[in-house]
Amino acid sequence: MEKICTYLYDNWGREYKRKNQYLYEVAILQDQISDANGNEKVNLKNNLNKLVKDKSNHTYYKELTEFRNKEKKYIMSLKEEYKKNKIDYSLPRNVRYLQKRLFRAEKNVLFYEEYIDLTYDAQLIYEQSKIEIEQIPPIIKFAQEALNDYKNAKDRKKNSNEEQIKKFKVSYANFKKEEKEKLVNDITKIKVKHTEGLISSKAKDVTIKALKRDYKEKKIIKSLECENNYYSELIKSKKHQLHKVVNQKIKALNINVAAIRRACPIEKDRMIPWKSYATCLIPGLGQLLNKQYIKAIIMFIATLFIYFIAIPYALGFGNYQGQGIAGLITLAENGSRIDRSIIFMIEGLIAIALLAISLILLILSFKDVRKVEKDEIKGIRVRSWCETKQTLFEDGLPYMISMPALIVIVFIVFIPIATAILLSFTGMDPKHQAKFGWEALSNYKMIVLGKGLAGKVFWRILGWTIIWTIAGSTLGIALGFILAIILNNDRIKGKILFRSIYLLPWAVPSFITILFFSILAAPNGVMSSILSNVIGTKIPIKNNAFWTRTTLICVQGWLGSAYVFLLSTGVLQSISKDLYEAADIDGASNYKKLTKITVPLVLFQTGPLLVGQYTFNFNNFSIIYLFNNGGPFNPIRYGNLAGSTDLLISYIYKLTFENQYQAMGAAITVIISILLMIVAYIGFRNTEAFRKEK
Repeated sequence: MEKICTYLYDNWGREYKRKNQYLYEVAILQDQISDANGNEKVNLKNNLNKLVKDKSNHTYYKELTEFRNKEKKYIMSLKEEYKKNKIDYSLPRNVRYLQKRLFRAEKNVLFYEEYIDLTYDAQLIYEQSKIEIEQIPPIIKFAQEALNDYKNAKDRKKNSNEEQIKKFKVSYANFKKEEKEKLVNDITKIKVKHTEGLISSKAKDVTIKALKRDYKEKKIIKSLECENNYYSELIKSKKHQLHKVVNQKIKALNINVAAIRRACPIEKDRMIPWKSYATCLIPGLGQLLNKQYIKAIIMFIATLFIYFIAIPYALGFGNYQGQGIAGLITLAENGSRIDRSIIFMIEGLIAIALLAISLILLILSFKDVRKVEKDEIKGIRVRSWCETKQTLFEDGLPYMISMPALIVIVFIVFIPIATAILLSFTGMDPKHQAKFGWEALSNYKMIVLGKGLAGKVFWRILGWTIIWTIAGSTLGIALGFILAIILNNDRIKGKILFRSIYLLPWAVPSFITILFFSILAAPNGVMSSILSNVIGTKIPIKNNAFWTRTTLICVQGWLGSAYVFLLSTGVLQSISKDLYEAADIDGASNYKKLTKITVPLVLFQTGPLLVGQYTFNFNNFSIIYLFNNGGPFNPIRYGNLAGSTDLLISYIYKLTFENQYQAMGAAITVIISILLMIVAYIGFRNTEAFRKEK
């Protein structure tokens, strides 16, 4: 037999003695058995077995059965009595329901008072009824008064004098005209005072707003002098009271009743949470057995999704071309001519995503039912819908708000990423576009060993990409930081002008700047001509790998400096001058102040963003493509698929979009993604801000 606790617990963990004397005696015997030895233990076990077998003849269950029978008869008689009770049908439905609750509460107090020592169920109904008897009559009285006022106002409005209304309209129009003229005059006077310098702009604006507010209030007060308008406003007010205010009072009542429920435990004979296991495959059924009906309806919707959408789709029903998960395995092998492997793959991934969502729903439903059952065994009552709704809006609001976005992210982020990863294990190339099969690790093997058309140049491009990332990013960071420090000096004049100039690379769209530098670096461009005149020999910038790479690094330094300059300027201006004054008192040199105060504080604030600069430039496609399309081209070293200045990202573009090597491009994408995540993590982990957060 399962171990039974001697005490019960409510929602707040408070301890209560059991009223079920049978369970209490079983719990005491179980405790004694665990502490006993030898013959005493055997005797106690025999006593326990005898007690369990004789459960139905136990005095407590006889009294409880008698109570349940009386309760059934009482409930039936209560229904008959209520039918004879007079109901005020003129009241709103919610108030009529309160009358019913009050009638039932008055009867319940008389019936259940006798049994509050027998069971906590009777005690709960008794205490809840007392609260309802105390709090419902004022709500009904309030509603009745509001209803009477509403009816009187309607009658008064209906019988209002038409001639008086017409006279009032004329007088009201004259009143508005006079008050409007007065308002205009007052505003003019205020503006004149401001012009003469007697009051400030802020005082002028505040005074004008106050005058306009007073004008509106006067119009409202004057309009209510008309009986028709007054009763119209009164009708609106009483309507609001009958609906919104009464509902708020009922909500407060329900919260108070729920508080009594949370503080009153429940006793259950069963000690095994079987419902969660028996209903785990049908979300909603367990909630229904737990009498959580609204929650059951919500979870039944999940059941419909699982068995009528997710599982059929995973089996191939409702697919565009694919065959669900089976299609992900076969990739349209032996399919018709119109079948495409990529569609089979995507639909297979969608099927997996739907099944994953279904599994999560099943787990959530199982855990919910199991928690409710375990709580009931401890003595905690099942939450009412009022309590559940309150908990959802208080504790679960962040999850409710983010859940739709999370589901969308699964399909617009997870599916494309998973497709790219799976493509890297296939043989999708120019010859196998419609149909392709699984190739295991062959693409990765070619890349690592430097074999094949695409793998041969991978390491060369990777080496240049690393050089480009480190050099271009570091140059931009250094330029931006140095410019910010120089401009932060108090002796610099015209800071606004210089800041505007330094921010131009960031303000002007980057593609315009890149194309501009590309034109300057052309064989007959201004930059090429100036360098040729200075050095004394012609420099083919865009036709020489070294000069093109050097120019690209310089251009990236120029483009990236503005963003770092902006970040550094903000941090520098926030550094307290007291630090520098203290350093001056200690006799620190400018170099010491720079290295011990300025640089650490700037890096602390901007470190994570600077790491982002490196990861961004690793995949900076636009500058490479727009400046020289990855050139100059050297087929001997790079083949026909890449140029001397191509980064891995532009190389992937040429592999996939221009030459249809999607599988190889996906493999390279996976590799650089893993590399970037590792490098970014190491970079973030080593920043001071990251360590302080930990």
